[in-house]
Amino acid sequence: MTGKRYNLGMKDLSVVIQAGGQSRRMGTDKALVSFGGVTLVEYVLMQLSGWGEETLIISNNPEFPDLGVPVVRDVIQGVGALGGLHTALVHARFDKVMLLAVDMPFVHRPLMEHLTGLVENYDAVIPRWQDEEYAEPFRAVYKRTCLEPVAEALGRGERRMISFYPQVAVRLVEPGEVAEFDPKGWTFTNANTPEELAAAEALRPEFERAQAGWG
Repeated sequence: MTGKRYNLGMKDLSVVIQAGGQSRRMGTDKALVSFGGVTLVEYVLMQLSGWGEETLIISNNPEFPDLGVPVVRDVIQGVGALGGLHTALVHARFDKVMLLAVDMPFVHRPLMEHLTGLVENYDAVIPRWQDEEYAEPFRAVYKRTCLEPVAEALGRGERRMISFYPQVAVRLVEPGEVAEFDPKGWTFTNANTPEELAAAEALRPEFERAQAGWG
């Protein structure tokens, strides 16, 4: 992949990259580590051409570089992943919010387009992969209707991403359905540690060959 393609135009959709984690396992700000000849956050951004009417980055790093994309800090500091979702919903201008973790470098467009299409009839669409007990909330699509339930959960001292599910309509996309679009599970490749980052880098050429066929 070459060049920076941040032309985001899908109607009524905000695309938010969650880069606000503490990066303890990486040892440095993982959004800014090298991947594919650019930083990891740039690599994710470069895959988002044509998605959404806005894109945002959540980062608590005061020295985060200017990439031509608005950077916002967590609204409530130190409350973990649920706080990241809360921040995304607070700052997003549009009703639908695609939330992407920066430490998952491969944005599988066919699957994400499928999830976005499903959210019309739900408040949240969240995929699962392999383990039926596991859902991936940072490769998911949410509506603004989740904001109040998420805020209420945080107010109760909750930190779990599932804590607000009983108050909203959640569509869990099961592994079999996910595999129809992403049979290799590219979407769920993690780069949380130097070892995982190196493994993802080794997979990158194969992913990019697949990506070239999506049109």
